Amino acid sequence: MERGNNGGSGRPPSPPPTPVERKAAWAWRDGAVTYFHLLFYIAISGGQIFFNKWVLSSKEINFPYPVALTLLHMVFSSVVCFAITKVFKIIKIEEGMTTDIYISSVIPIGAMFAMTLWLGNSAYLYISVAFAQMLKAIMPVAVFLLGAAFGLEEMSYKMLSIMSVISVGVIVASVGEITISWVGVVYQMGGVVAEALRLIFIEIFLKKKGVKLNLISMMYYVSPCSAVCLFIPWLFLEKPKMDDSISWNFPPFTLFLNCLCTFILNMSVFLVISRTSALTARVTGVVRDWSVVLLSAAIFADTQLTFINIIGYAIAIAGVVAYNNHKLKVKPQANPQQGDENKVISGSTRDVVLSMNSSKEAS
Repeated sequence: MERGNNGGSGRPPSPPPTPVERKAAWAWRDGAVTYFHLLFYIAISGGQIFFNKWVLSSKEINFPYPVALTLLHMVFSSVVCFAITKVFKIIKIEEGMTTDIYISSVIPIGAMFAMTLWLGNSAYLYISVAFAQMLKAIMPVAVFLLGAAFGLEEMSYKMLSIMSVISVGVIVASVGEITISWVGVVYQMGGVVAEALRLIFIEIFLKKKGVKLNLISMMYYVSPCSAVCLFIPWLFLEKPKMDDSISWNFPPFTLFLNCLCTFILNMSVFLVISRTSALTARVTGVVRDWSVVLLSAAIFADTQLTFINIIGYAIAIAGVVAYNNHKLKVKPQANPQQGDENKVISGSTRDVVLSMNSSKEAS
């Protein structure tokens, strides 16, 4: 009996896939990879917030020194970026950075980044993760008002209405907080203002200096500057306390993992921005924020969500979504090259907000 070409099964060989089938299979795989990136970002971003709270909490790891923790993050980031760009030369640093640009732009960005991380982490010592996340929703208001003061934003009835919705939502959420600490609120709002100033400085840096940097390049320049800015307050504010206290814990491996997760989070933000779009990244950030708020109520004993909390935060998030939608409609008016630069640098920031809320929340 004559054997078939398929090994003797007697069945005719399967026809090769058509171009349409190959395209559909490729699209399915590409979509699966994209969703994996988004889910990974949500998981690592939200997880890093809880990780920081866990490390700083006196009831858990008991490392109650937010400046020292943030300083470790920046030193770790500086070392890794130096190794990637100068030792192993995996990524090349873009040219165009001068001493004048570094002094006038990078140092202010690094200083505001350091203050953002310092104040944001300090707030976790006094308020819950959920309430801190609710207060962060006021970020677009701070960015808009400071942007208007610097001449980067234009006042309009629509923007004022959106800012009012966000503000009312945050106020309602604050009224619903059962155990409110005004020290923690001041720390968190100070971190919001510092982050807004950092974003303003980045926008000025992109528009007026014309230097195009990818995420690694930005971290390569900013991280050492932020580390120096953090070293000074640590030396005078926390080092004496660390020397005098015998109750705090210093687990090297846990702190190393915390720093590593921070760096991985920054990379995940870059991948999300580069693989999807700014709109997708912002929507993903909103999903992450809600996930953090709800999960923190289940994980931490100091989080007690009320109905007023939820209603206020929902109002604020609705305003944030309207703000993001408005900004994304306005952005295409800029030239394409500048739009790409903003896209890359936004990836290095949010927490992302996205939000270096990416790094801000990471650190």
